[in-house]
Amino acid sequence: MGGDRQHYYGQHGTPQKYDPTFKGPIYNRGCTDVICCVALFIAIVGYVAVGIIAWTHGDPRKVIYPTDSRGQFCGQKGTPNENKPFLFYFNILKCASPLVLLEFQCPTTQICVEKCPSRYLTYLLASTRPQDLDYYKNFCVPEFSQSKTRKVSEVLRDGDCPAVLTPSKPLARRCLPAVETHKGVITVGNETTFDDGRGQKRNVSELVEGAKKANVVLEARQLAMRVFEDYTVSWYWILIGLVIAMALSLIFIILLRFLAGIMIWIMIVMVILVLGYGIFHCYMEYARLRGEAGSDVSIVDLGFQTDFRVYLHLRQTWLAFMIILCVLELIIILLLIFLRKRILIAIALIKEASRAVGYVMTSLLYPLFTFFLLCLCIAYWASTAVFLSTSNEAVYKVFNNTAPCSAVGQTCNPETFQTSNVTKLCPDARCQFAFYGGETGYHRALLGLQIYNVFMFFWLANFALALGQVTLAGAFASYYWAINKPDDLPAFPLFSSFGRALRYHTGSLAFGSLLLAIVQVIRVILEYLDQRLKAAENRFAKFLMTCLKCCFWCLEKFLKFLNRNAYIMIAIYGTNFCTSAKNAFFLLMRNIIRVAVLDKVTDFLFLLGKLLVVGSVGILAFFFFTHRIKIVQDTAPSLNYYWVPILTVIIGSYLIAHGFFSVYGMCVDTLFLCFLEDLERNDGSVERPYFMSSNLKKLLNKTNKKLAEA
Repeated sequence: MGGDRQHYYGQHGTPQKYDPTFKGPIYNRGCTDVICCVALFIAIVGYVAVGIIAWTHGDPRKVIYPTDSRGQFCGQKGTPNENKPFLFYFNILKCASPLVLLEFQCPTTQICVEKCPSRYLTYLLASTRPQDLDYYKNFCVPEFSQSKTRKVSEVLRDGDCPAVLTPSKPLARRCLPAVETHKGVITVGNETTFDDGRGQKRNVSELVEGAKKANVVLEARQLAMRVFEDYTVSWYWILIGLVIAMALSLIFIILLRFLAGIMIWIMIVMVILVLGYGIFHCYMEYARLRGEAGSDVSIVDLGFQTDFRVYLHLRQTWLAFMIILCVLELIIILLLIFLRKRILIAIALIKEASRAVGYVMTSLLYPLFTFFLLCLCIAYWASTAVFLSTSNEAVYKVFNNTAPCSAVGQTCNPETFQTSNVTKLCPDARCQFAFYGGETGYHRALLGLQIYNVFMFFWLANFALALGQVTLAGAFASYYWAINKPDDLPAFPLFSSFGRALRYHTGSLAFGSLLLAIVQVIRVILEYLDQRLKAAENRFAKFLMTCLKCCFWCLEKFLKFLNRNAYIMIAIYGTNFCTSAKNAFFLLMRNIIRVAVLDKVTDFLFLLGKLLVVGSVGILAFFFFTHRIKIVQDTAPSLNYYWVPILTVIIGSYLIAHGFFSVYGMCVDTLFLCFLEDLERNDGSVERPYFMSSNLKKLLNKTNKKLAEA
């Protein structure tokens, strides 16, 4: 038995030995991983330079405003198109070309107009009636109004006016055919056919097909605009919901301080009840839709709908919700049954964490600082990404809709195009705006800057999280290693720990967050490659991609676990990252059974607390935004998609609850590692007393001999 134990310890390092001078986090420490600290500083300087480049060359108007064939913005103030906010296509059928899917620009003349056309009208017919011709000129190129009257064939040949106008409606500031369906018949402006301007009748379905392909990108933008509208009318109610989530989280934390055992059992029961109510509500909706027309349509047959309310009228949707909630309910109940004995041990550990948080109350406010740092990282990354994506220059290409021309698709300069050789070879060719891009080298440079932007975002975000973990770990370790609690605690344990982390261990935090950032960037690249390979039929490539994604997902989870425990060791001993990670890993491996039981059960209980907060606020938001609370029925705003504020409140509530409970989680992890070290360093004798609290000693049948004799 002794030989096996010695071999076991030899495999996983040597247990900590008794040190009479050790009284908690050491204060006499030096700087660690200085090279990584310098690397982080240089990377931040480079990141600032990237931001300056992006903000200098970027132009967000390219995202907001549509662009005509001359590269001019529609509706932009201070330009000739200031009062012309909509983009009009001369021939929407040209948008059915694959070119529009590759370059997001139809190979037809496009101009900015004040209003979209409201009726059918051909140029042939308009040229015979002055009043119609005046209306038609609004949709011709600007120079046409100053030109002399010419024959219809000449005007259409030169591309000065469209051959035909069709009733259109603005979508994302583009004039697209006003498609409607009456009893299964597709019409545009109450017509099933239209004159193509050259005397031929064509079916409306051709027009609709061109409009659909032009809408590939525009539908997503229109959805975003509607979501933005919902935010503008519901943002203050969303804030109220988040304040409620913050209040509930704070109440739970305070109650845990005094009633940890009772509150945990209340959390368990409440989560079961919340899930039970969700199952009941889904069943009632499922039963209510029985017999209603259209409720038995399959979700697969329905396809993707931008209006998610459509899915709530399907019985299959509520059946899926009910099955998911039933599975969750069953899993939680089974876990509670099998872990009922271990829950009592976890409750004692949480009680000890509650006392530690009670003595370091400022720790509850620290997540706000971490949240502020993360918001700065997200804001800088998002703004830099937008400006970089709009740093491309306007690219003009040769278009020719009549005779074949070898120059079609080549880049051109609109200012010198009329004097170039292309017009001699192809008299009908035109040089018009195609897309925002640039030379291959320039495009690659922008792609490299975008990758660097993403990498720095992950690095800085992980650094902010690491700084919070080390700060909290140092404060709670000061509590544990105080023999007389709370008399031996430092005056300001949180601020002292924060100062030590920044002054001595910025390099170690940068090292740990760098490892994690590299893995996360690789995962992003794998996701991008996976999207590109979805259309491929190579099964081996798909299998390999799936294996790589799974491996790097596991690696990221392992690094997060290792980093968290390494930061605790850094906060206590002041060692470098690699040494701290090794010591923490071996310490946990020497006590793997305790880790699997105690630590993970507390994580599960904290998860229940988060679910309770999120579930309570989410149900309240659902009833409010769907006008089901009669008292405030008229107060709730009218929305395009009521799921927008509900999802925002749910996600925000989870982040808030996670911020509060993460303090407890870090406290439990820190006390747990300190507790394991305490068992290895000390034996309860007068010379080597345990530092753990009396509750933990009682729970584990441990005593300090001096206290026992007294």
